[in-house]
Amino acid sequence: MQQISPAQKQIIQTAIVALLLIGCIAVLLPFTGTLLFAGVICITTAPLRNRLLALTRGRSSLTATLMCLILTIVMVLPMALLSGSLADGVEMVIGYFRPILEGGIPTEAPAWVADLPVVGPHLGSYWHNLVASREEMNELLRQLIAPTRRMALAAVALFAQGLLQSLLVIFFVFFIFRDAEHYAEALRNGGRKLAGDLGVRMVALAEATVTGVMVGIVGTAATQALVAMIGFIIAGVPGVIMLTVATFFFSMVPVVGATVIWLGAAAWLYDGGQTGWAIFMILWGMFGISGVDNFVKPILISRTSSLPLLLIVVGVFGGVLVFGFIGLFLGPTLLALGQVLIREWLALAEYNETPSI
Repeated sequence: MQQISPAQKQIIQTAIVALLLIGCIAVLLPFTGTLLFAGVICITTAPLRNRLLALTRGRSSLTATLMCLILTIVMVLPMALLSGSLADGVEMVIGYFRPILEGGIPTEAPAWVADLPVVGPHLGSYWHNLVASREEMNELLRQLIAPTRRMALAAVALFAQGLLQSLLVIFFVFFIFRDAEHYAEALRNGGRKLAGDLGVRMVALAEATVTGVMVGIVGTAATQALVAMIGFIIAGVPGVIMLTVATFFFSMVPVVGATVIWLGAAAWLYDGGQTGWAIFMILWGMFGISGVDNFVKPILISRTSSLPLLLIVVGVFGGVLVFGFIGLFLGPTLLALGQVLIREWLALAEYNETPSI
C-alpha cells in the first residue's frame, strides 16, 4: 500500500479543518444576530451582573438566572404587551375607518375641518373640489384598505418576531453570563495573540464603544418614554402603559421616532373636543419628548464615541432588514464599533508611518 506523503497529509488535514469550519459557520449562521445581540447585552449589563455575582457569593449559575429574569421583565413582557395591543389597535382603527371608506366621502366637510385655524377654509374648499370626482376617490380609498391593513399587521409581526428573538437572546445570555470569566479571558488572549497589545486595546475599545452606544440609544429611548408617560397622564390620554412602551421602541427609529405616538395622542384629544389638552400634548411632544432626543442622546453617546445621525439611520434600518427587530439595537452598535475600530487602525497606521526625528 502506498504511504501518504507529508504534503498530502497536510492537505487532508487542512481540508478537514476547512470542512469543519464551514459546517460550524453553517450551523451558527441562523443565530448570528441573536448571538451578537446577546453579546452586546452581556457587555452592557456586565456591571449589574458583577454586583449580583458578589451578592450571590460567586455562584455564577444563580447570577445568570437572576439576570435572565431581570431581562425577561425588562424586555419580553413590554414587547408581549405591545404586540397584543398593536394587534388590537390595528383592528380597532380598521373598524373605525372602514364605514367611512366603504360609505364614501361625505358631501360636506366635517365641521372640525372648517374650524381649523389658518388652513381650515382652504381645506374646506379643497374638500368641495374632491366631491366632483367623488366616485373615483371613494374607489381609491376602498383599494387602500387592504394594503394599509397588511402594512399595519406587518408591523405587528415585526414586534412578534422581536418577542421570539428576545427569548432566544435571553437563552444565550444565560450561558454567556454563567461562563463569563472564561469568555472574557478567551477574548483577551485571542486579541493578544492576534495583535499583541494592540489587540488587547481593541478589545477594551470595543467594550467601551458597545456600552456607550447601547446606553445612548436605550437610555434616550427610556428617558423619552418616561417624559411621554408624564405627558399622557397629565393630559388624561387612555392606554398610558401601551403608549409608553410604544414610545420607547419608536424612539429608536430615527427621523420619525416618537413623534407618531404623541401626535396620535394629540389627534385623539382634539377629536374628543379637548382642544386645550391637544395643544398641550403637541407642545409637550415638541419641547419635552423630542427635546430629550436632541440633548440627552448626544450627552450619553459622547462619553465614549461620536455617532453621526447618518450612522444611526443606516444602522437602524439596515439592522432591521438583516437581523429583524433586534436590528434596532444591533445595527447602530455594529456600525459604531466598526467606525471606532477603523479610526483607531488608521490613527495607528499614520503614527507608524510618521518618521521619527
